[in-house]
Amino acid sequence: MHKMNVALQAQNSTAETGSLVERLLIRELIENWVLWRDAGDWARFRTVWHPDGKMMATWFQGSGQEFVDVSAKGFENGVNILHFLGGSTVDVSGKRAIAQTKMTISQRAKVHDVDCDVVCTGRFFDFLEKHNGKWTMVLRQPIYEKDRLDPIDPAQKIVLDRKILDLYPVGYRHLAYLQHCLGFKIKHDMPGLTGAEVQALYARGQRWLKGDAL
Repeated sequence: MHKMNVALQAQNSTAETGSLVERLLIRELIENWVLWRDAGDWARFRTVWHPDGKMMATWFQGSGQEFVDVSAKGFENGVNILHFLGGSTVDVSGKRAIAQTKMTISQRAKVHDVDCDVVCTGRFFDFLEKHNGKWTMVLRQPIYEKDRLDPIDPAQKIVLDRKILDLYPVGYRHLAYLQHCLGFKIKHDMPGLTGAEVQALYARGQRWLKGDAL
């Protein structure tokens, strides 16, 4: 009986170690996404995506490879969007996983001829799958929780158009406002901290872990 208990403990320890390794590899993927994208390391940024990978953002919805292309073009044209990561939680089920990672998105641009920074706090909600033996991103869906917009020079003032601001959900309305002023077409129904959209996303994540298609 003692030998059996030792064997079971060793088996459980191996399973836990394996799961920890997978979670660490996923965290590395998430960090690489941000560092390579923000640094303009486009060749390596392409490697984080699954062949069928998709990106959802306020200003872009399409394939991962298309996102690399438009991000590179924007980078060359002076579009200033940066990311910062916080803590993560990862659920692994075989070759699939769901990760949630606290993050901020910051963008600097002119709004009504005033240089401004907008900061949006939220989470990356990532659908992941192993492809050719390594973790890749199948879908990145940000969750937008709250944001704010400030002139870079605190002595300057800016008056926002309330009609434009009210077009967008509370979680990213200032980010959307700035991007709207830059000429981007903004998605109006991205998930926020609460509401039907984020609940549907959570349910979609659970179905993904059980083997359903996206």
